[in-house]
Amino acid sequence: MTIRQNLEHIHQQIENACLAAGRNKSAVKLLAVSKTKPVTDIQAAIDAGQRAFGENYVQEGVEKIQFFATKHPELEWHFIGPLQSNKTRLVAEHFDWMQTVDRAKIADRLNDQRPADKAPLNVLIQINISDEASKSGIRPEEMAALAKHIENRPHLRLRGLMAIPAPSDDIGEQEKALNAMKNLFEQLQALCPNQQIDTLSMGMTDDMASAIKCGSTMVRIGTAIFGARNYG
Repeated sequence: MTIRQNLEHIHQQIENACLAAGRNKSAVKLLAVSKTKPVTDIQAAIDAGQRAFGENYVQEGVEKIQFFATKHPELEWHFIGPLQSNKTRLVAEHFDWMQTVDRAKIADRLNDQRPADKAPLNVLIQINISDEASKSGIRPEEMAALAKHIENRPHLRLRGLMAIPAPSDDIGEQEKALNAMKNLFEQLQALCPNQQIDTLSMGMTDDMASAIKCGSTMVRIGTAIFGARNYG
């Protein structure tokens, strides 16, 4: 199948999941995860109507952003990988969203390095909802303090939460973690009423339907759009 056909299929799956959950399909945004993929594949997705892309590697992402900057300035670029403090400037200067903020130091550096002529950087706090040692993100009980810290940074705009729950073939286990994220998201909305807390980024190919059922507003899909990744 072509990238256009894959996107059509994913959009149909999102619509079906929204229908089953009693939600409007417009409530869920599709983020195309384009890490390791060439600009020709991204162009094919753009030609099919996709406008939001997620990248995990800073330098690769910046190169793609610069490649499309003149021809497609309307594209929205999200950084969705773990970020080392020595790479914050590149994210602050080039990306529109940073989905994996997990400590105050990173938030401070992003705030201080965001160019004055750009809109505030949209940020999500990453929660390690399954308490996995191998995953980035903060513990749920640390969310409030980090949210309040970000709220006072003028060049950042707190938009919500992001998570990568542990994979599971058990739908019940999937939904337990996803519902825990929904509860945290609602807590964040109550905690920061003056912020535009509207984004709950969770759900990938294997748990997309469950994530939408549990309130996700953004699903991150890569392989099902672009095919298997080449890490060579």
